[in-house]
Amino acid sequence: MRVPLSWLREYVELPAEVTARQLAAKLISAGLEVETVDELGTDITGPIVVGRVATIEELTEFKKPIRFCTVDVGQANGTGAPQEIVCGARNFAEGDLVVVSLPGAVLPGGFAIGARTTYGRMSAGMICSASELQLWDDPSGIIVLPAGIAEPGSDAYALLGVRDDVLDIAVTPDRGYALSMRGVAREAAALYDVAFTDPAGLAAPAVEKDGYPATVADSAICGRYVLRGATGFDPALPSPPWMRRRLHMAGIRSVSLAVDVTNYVMVETGQPLHAWDRATVQGPIRVRLAEPGEKLETLDHVVRTLDPDDILIADDSGPINIAGVMGGLSTEISGTSTDILIEAAHFADTHIARASRRHQLSSESSRRFERGVDSAVQVAAATRAVTLLAELGGAVVEDAITHVHGTTPRAPITIAAGHAGRVAGVDYPVETEIARLRLVGCEVEADGDTLTVTPPTWRPDLTDPNDLAEEVIRYEGYENIPAIRPRAVAGRGLTRSQRLRRAVGRTLADTGFSEVLNYPFVGERDLDALQLPADDSRRVALRLANPLNDDEPLLRTTLLPGLFKTVARNVGRGFADVALFESGLVYRPRPGAPEVAPILAVDRGPTPQERAGLDAAIPDQPRRVGAVLAGQRERAGWWGPGRAATWADAVHAAREVAAVAGVRLDARAAQHAPWHPGRCAALYAGATLVGHAGELHPRVTKAYGLPERTVAMEVELDLVEGLARSGQAPEVATYPVASQDVALVVDAGVPAGEVEAALREGAGALLESIALFDVYTGEQVGQGNKSLAYALRLRASDRTLTAEEATAARDSAVALAAERTGAVLRG
Repeated sequence: MRVPLSWLREYVELPAEVTARQLAAKLISAGLEVETVDELGTDITGPIVVGRVATIEELTEFKKPIRFCTVDVGQANGTGAPQEIVCGARNFAEGDLVVVSLPGAVLPGGFAIGARTTYGRMSAGMICSASELQLWDDPSGIIVLPAGIAEPGSDAYALLGVRDDVLDIAVTPDRGYALSMRGVAREAAALYDVAFTDPAGLAAPAVEKDGYPATVADSAICGRYVLRGATGFDPALPSPPWMRRRLHMAGIRSVSLAVDVTNYVMVETGQPLHAWDRATVQGPIRVRLAEPGEKLETLDHVVRTLDPDDILIADDSGPINIAGVMGGLSTEISGTSTDILIEAAHFADTHIARASRRHQLSSESSRRFERGVDSAVQVAAATRAVTLLAELGGAVVEDAITHVHGTTPRAPITIAAGHAGRVAGVDYPVETEIARLRLVGCEVEADGDTLTVTPPTWRPDLTDPNDLAEEVIRYEGYENIPAIRPRAVAGRGLTRSQRLRRAVGRTLADTGFSEVLNYPFVGERDLDALQLPADDSRRVALRLANPLNDDEPLLRTTLLPGLFKTVARNVGRGFADVALFESGLVYRPRPGAPEVAPILAVDRGPTPQERAGLDAAIPDQPRRVGAVLAGQRERAGWWGPGRAATWADAVHAAREVAAVAGVRLDARAAQHAPWHPGRCAALYAGATLVGHAGELHPRVTKAYGLPERTVAMEVELDLVEGLARSGQAPEVATYPVASQDVALVVDAGVPAGEVEAALREGAGALLESIALFDVYTGEQVGQGNKSLAYALRLRASDRTLTAEEATAARDSAVALAAERTGAVLRG
């Protein structure tokens, strides 16, 4: 809603020293969202005056029509002599009043006006159009002022409203009253405690007689319906400059006098109006819902198929309006309309909102109806409109009025005295609450500790005690509510899961990974690109009823597709070496779960059966951690060559995640999409499979556009957390370590993990750690064999180990490895 300050001052006696920005700050403090304050006309300077065209000489020797004019500008030019001006416009005649910018003026865009020779004549000034002064859109030519509006030489700035401040207010859905000068003026009057003039009372009250016949099928779709007529209207008369200027500042295009009047009253009072050419209306008007199959060609020349939920205005010929949204083409006001019928109604807001979205027609009218309009302003608004048609268009107002009234009085709201104070945490006196509610327009009756409040008709958003409390609080000032820092309850902090998730994130970030957050949506194409078998459980995904993207209608069952797309996006932008990780939920539907989640009623709590049905539809949501590496893991430089990321880096990242929880992972060879079947590790914590890691399958890297040899890992963090050891601090050893190296020759097909497990068990309690530091295949170990070299660290907690004890532990480990894997000690 754009609110010109000069227009607003007609209805509220603001102090003269109040600026637009000060008013904006006040309105913001009361809860209205004033987005900007536009200072119009500040780029226009110099003499701009009213002039009367004295003579016109047609210059015919040029390719286009040119006029040489003399214009009486009074004493504005300092001499009183007529001003000579060359002009190409043709929509004015001798004797007309026009707007003249004299030499020295500067128009919008820095266009300076001076005296110069053009078309062989001296032109000292310019006869201005509305577009050149940015007053309103008018391609027809220069501004022709009404006769007698001002004397030649008088200042045109105030006459045309060239300079004004406009508040641009973003009106929220619950404050429909602010979509009018009336509503904003009432707010300003309350904030400054000054007098308010209701624009709905500017027109003389109507004498209710039987007017144009009309019926309303159901008061639930239209609570009040008003028609007023005006005859003898002159359609050739233009809208006055002040009205066109105000509509332009309010963001509405000027069309014609009759249409401009309806828009002007709408902005003024907040009541949308519609004007018909009465000669085109056939028979009585009926307000009803549309019937299946009905069609209507609207003012935008589109034939629309109507919905049974649409509220229609119809006559004997059929539909003529989609109520509250857009009129029909057959009854629109034209350049020959002399008898005008004005409609003002109170339509059901929900019907209008649905119709506007259904037909994709968001109009100034529908925006107001769907937010709620005053249910008692229709007669005043229609009367104001026909009065303006009489004043500006020469029409004769008909005494008769159609008024179909089916509204019911607002029900009172019972509220405890002091409720607003309890909501805000501030002690407001009861007298303050009553005064603020009456300032809004409510009727308040006090009975002990109870207030009975009847909201005004222009505030349909006030429906419960908390709404009333908000009115008291905002007028008392949100800034006056003290800021009291809450005290944290002792013993409450991060949960164990939260601490683990944060530790995992810090660990991966410390080891060179960057965290990303991806949308949890995937499509069938993503699952196909992962090379998942048809029976893979990850293909069973929850489908969204209203997805953001039709290509991604499923909730993810794995983190990998989002990570792969992010890597591809980074690589495509020149970042060849990428290490990314993400921690988040995946969604795994339970076997036998319903395909569609039940929709519960909102007017009551769910029954146990409904709650059980809803629980059954909710998928399992385990938390996982995924990571992807591409390119160089270690950069090359003067210090030496770099190192490309390998499957071992993915396994190591998974082990780092598990180590945060104190869990040790064993890697076992596996085949699991989307990894390469020969370079995939299944990650076990004891006997529990917690994830996979390794190098991606070439078909996967090609499908996602990833670099070759990209590696990835995915671990289920919830399983790791369930296996985590307690938070007991590790014991610090005070005795020295004894190191023993052992090299074993085994068959090439024996997994290194099995050898390590046997060594670990054979060494017993003295073993502190074991690490594989070398793998060798060659002639020295024989074909089909490999040599695995391990470093064993041995330590006792109560003594220094002797060489004999360390050797015995090593020999025991080698013996068990030989027994289980056929390992032979390498010579």
